[in-house]
Amino acid sequence: MALMERVSTLLRANLNDLVDRAEDPEKMLKQMILDMENQLMQVKTQVAISIADLHLLEWRAAETALKADDWMRKARLAVEKSQDDLARVGIERSLESKKLSGNFQQQIADQKAQADTLRTAFLSLEGKLVETRAKAELLLATHRRAKVTGEAAKAQLGLQGGATAWARMNLKVQQAEALGQATAELAGEDIESRFAALEKVDEVDRLLAELKERRTS
Repeated sequence: MALMERVSTLLRANLNDLVDRAEDPEKMLKQMILDMENQLMQVKTQVAISIADLHLLEWRAAETALKADDWMRKARLAVEKSQDDLARVGIERSLESKKLSGNFQQQIADQKAQADTLRTAFLSLEGKLVETRAKAELLLATHRRAKVTGEAAKAQLGLQGGATAWARMNLKVQQAEALGQATAELAGEDIESRFAALEKVDEVDRLLAELKERRTS
C-alpha cells in the first residue's frame, strides 16, 4: 500500500545525508518531522481500523461456529424424531457454516498479519520520529556552530587582510619618510660641500698671498 511505502521511505531516510544536501537544513528537518507526524497519525488510524476488522472477523467466525453447532443439534433432534429429510438439511447447513467458519479463520490469519505489520510499522515510525527529533536538535546545533565558525573565519580573514593592507600602507609611509629624509640629507650635504669648497678656495688664496708676500720681503 502507498502508506507503507511512504513509511518505508521515511524509515530509510539518512538524516546526515539529507542535512548535507539541504540548502536550508533547519527547514528540511522541520518538514521531515512534520511528514513523520502526519504519517504516524495515518498509520495509527490504520492500525486501529485493522484491529477493529480483526475483532469483527473473530466475532463472525465465532458466530458461524456456533451456528454450525446449532444446526448439528437440530439435525440430531430431527433424527430422534425420525425426520431424516429435516436432519439432512440440518447437517448440510452445519457443514456450510463450518466451511464458512474455516474461511473466516483464514481471513482472521491474514488480517492479524496485516495488523501486526501495521503495528510494527507504527512502533518503528514512532521510534524513528523520536530519534529524528533528537538528532535534529544535534544536527541543527552542529550546523549552526559550523555556520558561526565559518562566518568568524571569514571575519578573521577580513581582519587579517585589513591588517596586511595597513602594514603595506605603513611601509609605504615609512619608505616615503625615509626617501624624504635621504633627500634632505643629500640636499644638506650638497650645501655643506659647496661651503667647504669656498672655504678651501679662500684658504688656498690666503696661503698663496702669504707665500708671495714672503718672497718680496
